[in-house]
Amino acid sequence: MGLASLGSANRAFAQPLPEGAGKQLVEAHCSSCHATNRISSSLGYSQSDWQALIATMLDLSDNPNQAKITGYLAEHFPPSTQRNPKLPQGEITVDFKEWAVPTLGQRSRDPIEAPDGSIWWAGQWGNIIGRIDPQTGDMREYTLPAGAKPHSVTHDSQGNIWYTGNKNGTVGMLNPETGKITEHKMPDPNAKDPHTAIFDSEGVLWFTLQHSNMIGRLNPKTEKIKLVTMPTKNARPYGIKIDKNGTPWVACNGSNCLVKVDPNSMTLREYPLPDNNTTVRRLDIADDGMIWYVNSGRGRLGRFNPQTGEVKEWPSPSGASSHPYAIAVIGDAVWYNESGMRPDALVRFDRQTEAFQSWPIPTGTGDERIYSGIVRHMRPTRDGNLLIHQSATNRIILVTPQSH
Repeated sequence: MGLASLGSANRAFAQPLPEGAGKQLVEAHCSSCHATNRISSSLGYSQSDWQALIATMLDLSDNPNQAKITGYLAEHFPPSTQRNPKLPQGEITVDFKEWAVPTLGQRSRDPIEAPDGSIWWAGQWGNIIGRIDPQTGDMREYTLPAGAKPHSVTHDSQGNIWYTGNKNGTVGMLNPETGKITEHKMPDPNAKDPHTAIFDSEGVLWFTLQHSNMIGRLNPKTEKIKLVTMPTKNARPYGIKIDKNGTPWVACNGSNCLVKVDPNSMTLREYPLPDNNTTVRRLDIADDGMIWYVNSGRGRLGRFNPQTGEVKEWPSPSGASSHPYAIAVIGDAVWYNESGMRPDALVRFDRQTEAFQSWPIPTGTGDERIYSGIVRHMRPTRDGNLLIHQSATNRIILVTPQSH
């Protein structure tokens, strides 16, 4: 979701915690950053695992009440199997390589590989964007202008890093060589929440504004921004990708549609998808032009043929409540995650055999491994690997598939 107002979101999604010793401590330390429903909707953990999870969010090592906090959480929110994903097996193995980013509680997300091979991410709650050198593991974070709260990052062909200022209605550019940040304010006060952005081959930046119900275009050469409103009220444009002809396609998170954007006039054409309960977080476009999407509302993977209008969907392994979220097409495989499950499952769909295979997405290794958070965006690397994240534990993750 976007971060229009963290405080109001916390109030909207707050849920009463059960009575017990430590309740007030948990409310004081946890709900100051996020809503209490994030606790009740979690996988549930042992006391030691709650301690490991909390350590990725804030430092309680010197807090004399740490044991009371983790004890309360372990008693009232112990490990649960109620939302375990179904994990079909297959012939592919995957390696998860993690980087724990420096600033605690920043909710790192949306990693992308830049032209020089570095990996960039958005630390939305920390108001930062960051860079990883995957060869050395060195990391650097850049503080953004006050209130930006970046939702995502992308890069242009020159290696500049662009972010969407989800809270202050801006799109910004960071020059990694100088550290200079340039902000572009939205020309319409109703355009409040730039969301996901992508460049086309002409160097024009396209972006969605979910709750503002708009799509935007920024020409960096002229610095002009044009905005158009979605035809359907509350369609909530979310993911956006560019096809091989330079045409943007947009996913509707509030309605059962995909939207084609004329790159010159910005005229919008909606393509309705089956079932009114269909909602689409994100989409991707295969090399044959087929548009693959996650049907988040119905727990399905979908394929749309833009030439014929044909739609085909497959039930996700974990069913209707699995809430598929992020998606990326790499060769013959469609990758996505089941964000409604605990743990969050990484799913691979073979486009040729139509077979599924899934893995739980971890944080940590060995006895310190826990499962927490959801993937909200995933993108391929030039080597055909996959970049994902676990924002609840401040992890950026490189997934390397291997076939046998």
